[in-house]
Amino acid sequence: MLPEGVMIIETLKKNKVFSALTERELKDVASYFEAAAFNKGKTIFIEDDPSDWFYIVAEGRVKVVKHSIKGKDVILEIISPGEVFGGVAVLDRRPFPASAEAMETVKVIRISRKNLFAVMESYPGLSLSLVTYFSNRLRNAHDTLRDIATERVEIRIASLLLKLSEKAAVEKDGFRKIDIPMTRQEIAEMVGTTVETAIRTMSKFQKEGMIRTSGGRIFVANAPLRVFLQS
Repeated sequence: MLPEGVMIIETLKKNKVFSALTERELKDVASYFEAAAFNKGKTIFIEDDPSDWFYIVAEGRVKVVKHSIKGKDVILEIISPGEVFGGVAVLDRRPFPASAEAMETVKVIRISRKNLFAVMESYPGLSLSLVTYFSNRLRNAHDTLRDIATERVEIRIASLLLKLSEKAAVEKDGFRKIDIPMTRQEIAEMVGTTVETAIRTMSKFQKEGMIRTSGGRIFVANAPLRVFLQS
C-alpha cells in the first residue's frame, strides 16, 4: 500500500490536467489534496449536494448516475483511475448534477473548491488544461447521447463494450478483459434500454463469439465487434 502522499502524486501523474506539471510542482499541488476510500456500493455524493470537492479516482471505478423522476437510473459515465468526476459542478459553483457511487472498493483523492482555485491561480496553465479536458469529456458525452437517440440497441451495446475494453492494457487470444464488474443492469442503464434487452443482446454476442464471460468479467473480441459495428 502506497503512503498517502505518494498515492496522491501518482494519481495526479495519471490525470491529463496535472500530468504536465514538474515533479516540484506536483509535490506542491499534492499538498492541497487529501485521500478518501469508499466500499463497493457506497455513495460518494448525491445529486444536488453542494459541489465542495473536486475528485480524481486513484483506485477502482466510480459510476456517475442520473436519477429520473420515474425512478429509473441512467449511468452517465464510468470513471477509471486518473479521471476526474464532479469537476464541472465545482468550477461552476453549482450543485452536483448527478450522483457518484463506488462500483468496487474505491480510493479517491480530492481537493476543496477553495484550494483548487488557489492552485489554478498559482499555476495558470492548469485552467487551459481543465478547459481542454472537460471539452473532450463533453464531446464524448454528446456522442453517447447521439448514439442512444439514433442507434439501435445492439449497436449501442457493442459500442459500449468496445469503448470499455479499449481501456484494457492486455489483449490475449484476440480478447480484451473489461476489468470492471459490469452487471446486465448496469449495461442497460448505460445504453438506455431494459435489462431483458441487454441480457438478450449479450447472449447473442456470446453465441456469435464476439464476447465471452469468466469470473464475473466480460472479455471482448475487439475485431469481430468492430466488423459488426461497420456492417
